Amino acid sequence: MKTKIVLWGENASNEKVLMAIELLEKDNKIKIHVFPQEVATEEFYQSLLDKWRENVDIPFPAGYQTIERPLSISDSLLPDDLKTDRTDLITRAQAEWHFVVLSSKLYDTYKGELDELKEKVDSLSEYSENAWGDLVEFWSKVSDQIKEHTLFKEHSTILKERTNILFEKLKELKKEVQRQFESQSSVIATQLQAELTEIEDKISKGLGVKPLFEDLKALQKKYYDAEMTRGDKNKVWAKIDAAFKALKSYKPEERKDDRKFNESSRLQSRYDGLIGAIKKMEGSVKKDEHEISFQNKRINQSEGQLEMQLRQAKLKMVEERIKSKQEKLDDMYKTREMLESKLERLKKKEQKDEAKEQVKAKIADEIKSAEGTREDLAEKLETAASEINESKSTAKGMLASIATAVSETIEDAIDTVKAVAEVAEDKLEDIADAIEEKTEGMDDKLEDLMESLQEKAKEVSSIIGDKVEEIKDRVEDKVEEIKDKVEEKVDEIRGKKEEEE
Repeated sequence: MKTKIVLWGENASNEKVLMAIELLEKDNKIKIHVFPQEVATEEFYQSLLDKWRENVDIPFPAGYQTIERPLSISDSLLPDDLKTDRTDLITRAQAEWHFVVLSSKLYDTYKGELDELKEKVDSLSEYSENAWGDLVEFWSKVSDQIKEHTLFKEHSTILKERTNILFEKLKELKKEVQRQFESQSSVIATQLQAELTEIEDKISKGLGVKPLFEDLKALQKKYYDAEMTRGDKNKVWAKIDAAFKALKSYKPEERKDDRKFNESSRLQSRYDGLIGAIKKMEGSVKKDEHEISFQNKRINQSEGQLEMQLRQAKLKMVEERIKSKQEKLDDMYKTREMLESKLERLKKKEQKDEAKEQVKAKIADEIKSAEGTREDLAEKLETAASEINESKSTAKGMLASIATAVSETIEDAIDTVKAVAEVAEDKLEDIADAIEEKTEGMDDKLEDLMESLQEKAKEVSSIIGDKVEEIKDRVEDKVEEIKDKVEEKVDEIRGKKEEEE
């Protein structure tokens, strides 16, 4: 786009004049060089067309006049005392030159931003992701303007060359960081693989599955937290995955308490990951807020309305970015509260289950003790029966001993059943089933006991006559009484269990 035009016209006296008009884009002005016809030779006219318009300096003849005017989109380029038949050329130049001025201002704005970026990059001693991001963002804006042809080719070329130089500097710094990162990644990968080798050796020896699973999960967490190259991560993960599969082949069916542990561990892992994500997002928001503060300062120091508008646009963009991040952050906070609530409920449930397990163990011990008491009962009855057969004279005393032993022992058993039932009512429903089974078994034993006593009483009856018959009846009555008490207690326990169900 030409910024100089040459054309013939007339002055206020209707005298023919040669006009050479040029744009001063930096000052947003134009210069009009007016040459009288007497000095405007054909040779000079051709020099203006061929050289001067192409920005080659040529000597002007004496006797010309120079007029300087501001460039206006509404007023004509020519003053009132000058006119020309080429009004189309004047109108087109006026529109094009206004675009040139605006494009130059935009170029100056971008050049100022690029100077700031250059200053930042030159001051870096190591690679900065922020500086890289700023440079990418800057070039994205420039590229858009180039595509829309709002920047002249020479201006866009300068900006591109200078931007590429800064990119190359950052790439060199990044290569050094990458070399250090790869070195650190190799060390971390070696450490993780060494720990994996130890776990694999333990797996091959068939050691405890659960402790090895815990070791593998701890190692897996280290893997996720470690910063490694993609290649190192893939190598380590392949071994971790193989170790998990090998260990699962030895792992028995998962028990209820294992499922609870896995649920707790999974929730805790999710919670820890969420906390890390929240911290990163909060850091990102703070970074954007710092950028807003920086842009506000720069807006106050802006030179020209165009630069201020550009910075305001950038400020608006960052504010929208903060708004989007804050919405995500609010969702994270809600999720955090939900996970904390779940973890608290799970913790209380685990404590309650632990208390139930303790009660179960206590009740099992008491039931086992009651079984021992019933075994002692059978032994005492057999001993008493033997003593009755040995002597007629001591039959009465022996039967009394039998009755006493039966009464005391069965009463002890009833007391034990009562204690067990009271614990079962307060703690666990499933213990009532166990007690019910025990008491049903005791019914059978009492039936057998009664039949045995009846048989023994008949044998004694043949020896000691009516007296022994009386004693037998008393023993039978006592046994029936005890049996009724036990059955009443069992019915009571069953009734309570049915009410609870």
